[in-house]
Amino acid sequence: MLHQKTIDDLLTIHEIYMEPDVPTYERGREILAKYPDAKRIEVDSHWKIPELFGFEGSVDDWLWNKKNVLILGTKKGLTCRANTRSSHWVAPSQSNGCTMSCSYCYVPRRKGYANPISIFVNIEQIMKYLRGHAGRQGIKTEPDAIDPEYWVYEIGENGDCSADAAICDNVKNLIDLYKDLPNAKLTFATKFVNREMLSYDPQRKTRIRFSLMPHQMSKLVDVRTTPVSERIAVMKEFREAGYEVNVSFAPVIYYEGWLDDWYALFDEMNDVLDEATKAQLATEIIFLTHNDRLHEVNMGWHPKAEEVLWKPDIQQVKYSQTGQKNVRYKNNIKREIVSELVNAVKEQLPYCQIRYAF
Repeated sequence: MLHQKTIDDLLTIHEIYMEPDVPTYERGREILAKYPDAKRIEVDSHWKIPELFGFEGSVDDWLWNKKNVLILGTKKGLTCRANTRSSHWVAPSQSNGCTMSCSYCYVPRRKGYANPISIFVNIEQIMKYLRGHAGRQGIKTEPDAIDPEYWVYEIGENGDCSADAAICDNVKNLIDLYKDLPNAKLTFATKFVNREMLSYDPQRKTRIRFSLMPHQMSKLVDVRTTPVSERIAVMKEFREAGYEVNVSFAPVIYYEGWLDDWYALFDEMNDVLDEATKAQLATEIIFLTHNDRLHEVNMGWHPKAEEVLWKPDIQQVKYSQTGQKNVRYKNNIKREIVSELVNAVKEQLPYCQIRYAF
């Protein structure tokens, strides 16, 4: 499975599923005009598309859907969810789903196991809500592990904003919004290098987190993403363009020789990153959580990945809040491997703050 480097490799839109009111929004009209030859299919809800969504549904067409299908709708519930890790708040999504195909991704199991990109065209309503929400928070008076100065809003929980930004200006609009909010900044994690975003001028009010893992494992499980070396190589440019540049070591996958591979990755970061980028670097460390139904789906399109993701002898069941059967490394194993990787980061990347590890 080849890694892709440009958005043209990732997206060739042939079909657009759209809610009836999409053309009444300026953003909807812009996107439709961008893909004039795509077949338009009207649906009642961006969330309920039987031919796309459903456990049986689209395993055979998994990658085709991600490359060729776009869904347009409106974000209905505008709420911010409190968070305590890499952000203070999870903002209402401007998108859902992804054109990339990471085999461990949790988003498809929330969407019926088929998740091409859904773009929400009511971006002005989303921005109005976020402007009001930030205003109600007031000035942040105490520094914390998330940020010393600002309230931080996660805008990419259910997708990859760098890929979304190649479709429309939703992400650029949000970056511009947060430049003007005196008490807030935004953040998102990404596995795709979109060089167009170097022109956005975020003025240090956007924290971009490049997700990293050892190369060989990434080649296996990070399907259709930018190669890890390219993510590392571009970090200096993003910092110089006005972004706060962080990393995310996630998901951490345990296998024979895993720690040696992480040491090699850290050596590469030490060699490639400049001192100014190192000085503002921080990370989160997140070990793998998998899911029994996603495992079954993956066996239909990428069984090789499941040889490292699905390891019942060292994993235990953890039911999610929605009742799904997730698995993660057994407590005694996880305590040890979390400690080992944290110590490796402290030893090899002493300049890199660890926000949390679990």
